[in-house]
Amino acid sequence: MTRRNTSTYGFAHTAKLLEGNIRKASESRGFAQSRVLTHWPEIAGEEIARISRPVEISYAHKGFGATLTVLTTGAMAPMLEMQKEQLRARINAVYGYNAVTRVRITQTAATGFAEGQADFHHRPKPTHKSVPSQEQTARARTVTTGIGDEGLRAALERLGANVISKSERR
Repeated sequence: MTRRNTSTYGFAHTAKLLEGNIRKASESRGFAQSRVLTHWPEIAGEEIARISRPVEISYAHKGFGATLTVLTTGAMAPMLEMQKEQLRARINAVYGYNAVTRVRITQTAATGFAEGQADFHHRPKPTHKSVPSQEQTARARTVTTGIGDEGLRAALERLGANVISKSERR
């Protein structure tokens, strides 16, 4: 009886188990190197990756050069359109040669296609809430002194203090 000297004790890494399935799925969409899919933020850059997702790489009839199809929302399509050449250069750097000759932008709603429900992550909302200072609250109070309704005056005072606080932070 031979004893194994590995630390896995018969278990394989999840990545090794899924490697074949991931390769098959990505190749069905034209991605010979799944790195473009799995490392999209590093390849495209955080700014581009935040507003887009790679969908497909299709090849021309004779096989010269590929077209990368990128999914984005309708509002972000013009911004992405201006960065197509930069994106193409980054993708080709991953492949090591001029594999992608064209980048095609596809627009969709923010929720995406029914099959995958593409999710475009936007900048997270700040977790900290800034409380207006006493000076900012006093400035808002002077503006709302002429309002007779106590509840309305208090609400407008809070709103005014928050607006003053936010505008001073910028």
